[in-house]
Amino acid sequence: MSDSMKEVVETVDPVTRRILPSDINLGTLVPLKTVLELRDNLTLGYAYITRAPNKVTNDVVNISRSLTGDDAAKNLPHLRRCVKPGDLPPHLKTQFMHEGNGRQVHSSKSNWLYIMLGRKDELRYDELVRSLSTVDDIRNDIFVGLIPVPLLAPTSQVQANLWSQQFWQTVYRKNNPLGPHPATVTRTESSVSRDASIWITLAHQVAKKAQKEGIGEPIGAVIIKRTYPSKYDTARGSSARQDSDLSNSDSNTRASRAAETTHVAEPDYNANLGHDAEPRAKGKEKDKETTQIVAIAGDARWHQQEKIGHTGNPMAHAALRAISMVAQKLVRVESRPVTGERIMDFESFQDEPLLDDEKVVFEAEHPVPDGYLCHELELYMTHEPCTMCAMAILHSRMGRIVFRHRMPLTGGMSAEDRDHDICKASATCEQGQCGGGQGLGLHWRKELNWTLLGWEWETDQVERLPVDPHLHA
Repeated sequence: MSDSMKEVVETVDPVTRRILPSDINLGTLVPLKTVLELRDNLTLGYAYITRAPNKVTNDVVNISRSLTGDDAAKNLPHLRRCVKPGDLPPHLKTQFMHEGNGRQVHSSKSNWLYIMLGRKDELRYDELVRSLSTVDDIRNDIFVGLIPVPLLAPTSQVQANLWSQQFWQTVYRKNNPLGPHPATVTRTESSVSRDASIWITLAHQVAKKAQKEGIGEPIGAVIIKRTYPSKYDTARGSSARQDSDLSNSDSNTRASRAAETTHVAEPDYNANLGHDAEPRAKGKEKDKETTQIVAIAGDARWHQQEKIGHTGNPMAHAALRAISMVAQKLVRVESRPVTGERIMDFESFQDEPLLDDEKVVFEAEHPVPDGYLCHELELYMTHEPCTMCAMAILHSRMGRIVFRHRMPLTGGMSAEDRDHDICKASATCEQGQCGGGQGLGLHWRKELNWTLLGWEWETDQVERLPVDPHLHA
């Protein structure tokens, strides 16, 4: 174990150190793409443009605004309003140079500008020409061009540069209309990456134990609570709401992003942070953030399997067992009476610990027992959870998820399209081709009332945990 990893291990709780193996391998976090980022990242429409001398540019822009209104979305804020002739994409420069007084406009000493007027479906051509004819300097040679433009803002500077060469000068404003805000992802990833290897290692360990005991597939899940130092309280208040609370409504999400873009000071959310917030009155600050394990669970779909059929118990998937163990801890804190009588011969949820590691963690108390189930907790898994488990993760209000092995046929978190024959024509494919269709990307969907950040953990240092490609993890 490296010295840097030893320092990280010192910040985790005693229960984690008790079950943690000595060998911890490192990996790399790769953020999950959203459905919109993969499918709607280039939505094209048509827009009208014109050209005019510098001195009447304001008059033309005012005409455009009077016709399209003040709605920023209709005015394509990610596209530059005015562009010099020399900054046009090469194909537009060649095309417009030969129209009307184009050669004069594109001369080296020209004082003309090309002006973005607005989307075609928001402007009537005849009304636009009639309005432009009121401007003295262009009324005798009114130029109106129609060009394809990206309707959504770029998600990176590289994409903005590419679109500037292909369509029109495009501005990247360090936001992401198709997914989580880049600043939120970067800030959260800097924290998660410090100790992600620890939690993936534990998930890997409990997965192998579950397989060895014959109770389930080699799939493991770990849920942790991350406590931030007081100096990060305000940032966490903003981050938590961008990652989750504010994402519960589109209007709140837009407000949060606008506040971050314009650097507006966030209010003090310490009163709502419960045990995470440190009293500021005393001026105390922790030097390091700390983490504490809340639950660990291996897959148990084959435990008492003889009573439930051939596919195993779906309620005993690792993710569901871990979430249910968190719920059991919350019930225990409330000191509810527990009956020792068995209601049924078969317990479908299997939320009692079955492995030694599960028992050690289950006996420890919940670090924040006054929260809602898994609100803002982090889930680490060996395999991408299936659709059923992915929805359970969302309903539990999990804050972040990291998994190692992607499940292209059955996973619910990834948004990439599902390829055909991805199982490489294994013997389990009795119907010929398998797969096809689109990934669900459930970690970040605007249709749902909850979103969370997600990463895939990649490494070549740890042995893989192969399972049937058709398996629902």
